[in-house]
Amino acid sequence: MTSIPEALLWCLSAGTAAAVVLAACLFRAQRRHKVLAGRLAAAEEQNAATVRGTTELTARLRATEAEIRHLAGARIPDLTTALAHPHVPVRGLLDGRFADSETDHALAAVLDQISEAVTKERLRVDAAAQATLRGATTTIQALLYRLQTALQEMQHRYDDPSVAQDLLHADFLNEQALRRIQATGVVCGAWPGLTREDSYLAELVVGATSRLRGYERVQVSNQLRDPVAVVARAVEPVAITVTELLANALHHSHRELPVTVTLQQGNRGASVIIDDYGVGMHADEIEHAMALMSGDQEVLLTQLGDPPRAGFAAAGQLVRQYGFGVHVESSPYGGVRAVIYIPGDPLLTVLDENRQPMSVMAPMPHRPAASADGAVPATGSGASPAPVAAPQPPAQHAPAPATESSAPTGHPAPGAAPDTGGELPRRRRRRAVAEPEQNLPRSEPVADRTPEETASRWAALQQGTESGRAAVARPESPRSPEGNPPV
Repeated sequence: MTSIPEALLWCLSAGTAAAVVLAACLFRAQRRHKVLAGRLAAAEEQNAATVRGTTELTARLRATEAEIRHLAGARIPDLTTALAHPHVPVRGLLDGRFADSETDHALAAVLDQISEAVTKERLRVDAAAQATLRGATTTIQALLYRLQTALQEMQHRYDDPSVAQDLLHADFLNEQALRRIQATGVVCGAWPGLTREDSYLAELVVGATSRLRGYERVQVSNQLRDPVAVVARAVEPVAITVTELLANALHHSHRELPVTVTLQQGNRGASVIIDDYGVGMHADEIEHAMALMSGDQEVLLTQLGDPPRAGFAAAGQLVRQYGFGVHVESSPYGGVRAVIYIPGDPLLTVLDENRQPMSVMAPMPHRPAASADGAVPATGSGASPAPVAAPQPPAQHAPAPATESSAPTGHPAPGAAPDTGGELPRRRRRRAVAEPEQNLPRSEPVADRTPEETASRWAALQQGTESGRAAVARPESPRSPEGNPPV
């Protein structure tokens, strides 16, 4: 046999060892490659996730910026407008993905803080404006009362019919301005400005009617069973409320249509019911008017419109301060019905017509005529109002000459059967001190009167005014600071 050389064996051994080493190195290299490949894949995946997260974060940041711009450009202006006009809606989130999120809560908190700050500032500014306007209206009102007194003195001083007519017209215009200033001052928290004495409700309504343009259209029906009067502290507030509701009725009805006023007496108070035949009010307008006249909410000057309509707001202020009530609803005649309810306790009283006779300008109560045995049928407070007749001249309201059937209150006429109906005694008005001359119809143009007729009418007016002032001038009765007679 041929023997393998030793050198070759050494070479083969060395080659085998080298191969094993190379194989081991290759295995380790492959294993490291796999590890590095896995790490590279993980790094690439993490990088992709980072890119996606960055993209989402960028998109959310842009959406948040858009929401902030939407908040500043749309939602905050909507909110400030809605605070003054509640019917204006406030827009919500621009992106619905933020609903009920931290961003949504943060933006809502911003709106709440802005709403609170704007409300406080509006109240502060409005209170300052009302204080300024209250001082201005008080000064103007005092000057108008002085002008009214001066005009009344001039009416008694001059006998020229043309001058008297001009003074009457000037006095009426002054009364219009005084009514507007008075209502504005009441809305701003001012005192009505006059102190009256206890006054008959019928006289109060007639006095309120005389403050208005178109007063000749007002038809007053007196359904009161007793000589009901309003206590002194509430006379002027009730007169202001009646005046403003009558002004609304006259303004929103045609100048040829009447406005009827019915005085009703109930078990716990009296009511003044005003019906017009005008254009009426929508449901939302009635709701707004009731909100203003309820007296339950503070009224801001900015809520009264431009130009401001202060009538309902003034009534609401007086309702809250004095305790009577006002209700407005659609009238069965197609217009608006306004009801002023005056509670008997503590705003009403009953006066003695013998000691303080009612003015001849007030409407006579529509009491049913007595039967043959002298009994008077009962007239409940829930009875339907009698048909309202057209207003008559003042001279026609004077009572007829006294007879046996017109005895003073509490003293029946001789031979008359006693009243067993259990009602309050029927009160009748005393005869007027002086019978004024029969006035001409209201439809007569002033230009067609002769100077003698005008002088006669003016003399009758002066005589009636003097007799009325003499009848109510009592030392213990409080008088107006400006010297004006009660309404």
